[in-house]
Amino acid sequence: MINNEINLVAADMGYGHQRPAQALSHLSNGEVIIINDYQGILAWEKKYWINSLRSYEKISRLKKIPILGQLVFAVMDAFQKIEALYPYRDLSKPTTQQKYFYSFIKKGLGEELIKKIDDINKPFVTTFFVAAYIAEYYNYSGEIYCVVCDSDASRAWAPLKPAESRINYFLPNEKVKKRFLMYGMNEKNLFVTGFPLPKGNVGEDKEIIKSSLVRRIFKLDPESKYQKKYQKLVNSLVPNVNASDNNKPLTITFAVGGAGAQKEIGAKILHELAPQIKKNEIFLNLVAGSRPEIRDYFFEEIKSLNIEDGKGVKIVFADTKTSYFLLFNEIIKETDILWTKPSELSFFCALGLPIIISDPVGSQEDFNREWLLSVGAGVDSLDIDYISEWFPDLIKSGRLARAAVDGFLNAESQGTYNIEKILKLDK
Repeated sequence: MINNEINLVAADMGYGHQRPAQALSHLSNGEVIIINDYQGILAWEKKYWINSLRSYEKISRLKKIPILGQLVFAVMDAFQKIEALYPYRDLSKPTTQQKYFYSFIKKGLGEELIKKIDDINKPFVTTFFVAAYIAEYYNYSGEIYCVVCDSDASRAWAPLKPAESRINYFLPNEKVKKRFLMYGMNEKNLFVTGFPLPKGNVGEDKEIIKSSLVRRIFKLDPESKYQKKYQKLVNSLVPNVNASDNNKPLTITFAVGGAGAQKEIGAKILHELAPQIKKNEIFLNLVAGSRPEIRDYFFEEIKSLNIEDGKGVKIVFADTKTSYFLLFNEIIKETDILWTKPSELSFFCALGLPIIISDPVGSQEDFNREWLLSVGAGVDSLDIDYISEWFPDLIKSGRLARAAVDGFLNAESQGTYNIEKILKLDK
């Protein structure tokens, strides 16, 4: 029972801000305030956010168009570029992107929302940096916290005057803490918690992760190459690895991003793996999220192969994002391999889930890919035209079993629990 709830604020911009908010929603009695679509939002604010989102999604999809599309995307991406971490230097100078957001905040962006929810007894917790700007600018009376949703963060995530700011940050790793110190933030405002993952996929003592990892290691290492080489390590982590569900096919989940980018990759995987799917050797989840046009696209691709949805392939779709997140969390429990661009889903590797990485979309995803590779939990996708050759080799080698264990060992899975402890809420 929560005695002291939070005001939980996210942005409806793809899935990256709302997914971590959903993992924390039990702290807000299930309510997630959407800063660009809250009840009573002013017409001009709504128009501002709609135009911003449309521009982002359009440019994200343009990236796949040679030359012109890539050029337009590169210009947008430059505004949110993350600088190289080394050498250590002062990066506190505000960016053009920040000045742009603050110019609208000074005109009243978000002011009405802060007036509506201001409560000294309720911490303001947001997964969107602009919402943190707004809360501070309009003097929200309670504590202000911002959850960083990528493995590194651009200067835009820190406020205009970081040394004077009272915003606190929940950070996914130590690297981001170094980054925020370079941006000029006070160390007392920085908490390395890990990314907030769904508690129903973790367990207070990681018991849910370990249960899934038992199954995955066996599925991902059918010739026991990894298990024999690291037998002591495997036994110390999950001593009950066995063949109890050997009759079930290997399950791959391919997830499309919130802007609908890379749906063609999912279709290509479906076509190339169709023979194994029909033989019940592989089960493929195609994640359409809450986008009906992606669902319909996948449906037509499945139909063209004479494969029935639900028999070897499942389209993961829900009418709302909240319903989609809950459905996705359940699907992940039965997933052996997650195939996705390196979005916020990169942090799901902490669930002992190996990730095949498709092409990054944007500077932050380049850094997420780098992080996945550095912790050993990710493997770059090779040419999908030859997946029938390289994918079996990847399984036989035990490489993905190693990625599953490396993610479990090297990525923080207790982010939600750690955030709860810092907020000091009664559970």
